[in-house]
Amino acid sequence: MSEAIIGANSEVVFHFSIKLSDGSAADSTKVHNKPAKLVMGDGSLTENFEKCLLGLRAGEEKSFELEPEDAFGQPNPDNIYHVDRSKFSAEAPAQVGAIIAFTQPDGTELPGVVREVQGESVTIDFNHPLAGQKLTFEVEILEVIN
Repeated sequence: MSEAIIGANSEVVFHFSIKLSDGSAADSTKVHNKPAKLVMGDGSLTENFEKCLLGLRAGEEKSFELEPEDAFGQPNPDNIYHVDRSKFSAEAPAQVGAIIAFTQPDGTELPGVVREVQGESVTIDFNHPLAGQKLTFEVEILEVIN
């Protein structure tokens, strides 16, 4: 086992599971056995999430709770859009709860959740589905490269 400890610039390979406050699993890299890989400080994780990983070694497991601000943030009202119902098709109908990928001007796709359908107006929420939730993260560190 490597003695490398996760530090400010470490490259880390790890499995993670995200659990909601009711204990149900929201996401896990173990489902498809595809661990996550990141470089500490690269901006892919919040500062407080990274602080929870500092000092861990390969082979260690840890569980920690994060407030919404330290996980996926609070829902932003600017990420709620009203779209005309005519923009939807039989393949992607405007149904409450449906997740639909919208193509952005730069060609990338952004998933949105249909929150409300009222007449010809469809409310789409582009906030992360886990925004505003307190989450429990379980991590298993596989590899640390300093």
